[in-house]
Amino acid sequence: MFGYISPDAPYLFKKDETLYKALYCGLCKSIGAGCGQMARSALTYDMAFTSALVHNIRGEDVKIERRRCAIHWIRRRPIAAVDGITIALGCVNTVLAYYKLCDDKADGDKKGVFRHLYKRGFKRAVKRFPQIGEIVSRETLRQDGLEKSGCAVVDEAADPSAKMMRDISSLVLGEYSTPYTQKLFYALGKWVYLADALDDYDKDVKKGRYNAFYNSCKINCKNAAVESCGEEWKFIFNSLFADMRECLANIKFHFNHDLTDNIILRGIPLKTRTLFYGKGCADACNKGENNE
Repeated sequence: MFGYISPDAPYLFKKDETLYKALYCGLCKSIGAGCGQMARSALTYDMAFTSALVHNIRGEDVKIERRRCAIHWIRRRPIAAVDGITIALGCVNTVLAYYKLCDDKADGDKKGVFRHLYKRGFKRAVKRFPQIGEIVSRETLRQDGLEKSGCAVVDEAADPSAKMMRDISSLVLGEYSTPYTQKLFYALGKWVYLADALDDYDKDVKKGRYNAFYNSCKINCKNAAVESCGEEWKFIFNSLFADMRECLANIKFHFNHDLTDNIILRGIPLKTRTLFYGKGCADACNKGENNE
């Protein structure tokens, strides 16, 4: 995951904002406990969202304590306690971060030089959860093959990332995994891949790197590509939103799920509009929808 998953903040309840931040801080401590201190720097709020989703589906309540941390040591803050779920998700985060930086290195991105900072944490993560390493390695190789072949079918290009998240969710959810949870995580994985491709469109074209959207239309400018192919691309995203809504209606949640509903039903579509048209236009569209 790459940091694209976020809530629609003005419509986020205060209690859910507190939970979201507590889950993030708890995962930071879990990564330190499971993968080492350096790996903590790769954490994104995407995994805090995943933690909220997995805890709720598994029916395992989050214990929140007021504690200090190394960065915010003056005042105690709400922090989710380390548990089996957060240790597992911390390992997932570390493995994904390491492979992402390896991919950056292969693409000639300067950020790739930092992959060695996570190598020790990566080794600890796959030793603790070898299946996570196997899933990510398998789908990363498949992704690499599609990109090297110049795949021009957007859905096909996003399939490895989608299956990666589906299979990881099945592993973490265990007996609570259902066809609907698998379909939800598949859609989330596909959305993250496509959001990243849309965000990096112009940069990828400039640097001659693979981009699923560019390969599907061969238009050098993102704005021109959106004008030409935007309706087709929006259909893909809207299909994912429909799948997510269907899954939410058929998944058993054990606790209040306002936080994850806000992110999936509002935050993800809002982020998509931002990536298509820019923040100002997306905010205006959001206000228009809420005034109807």
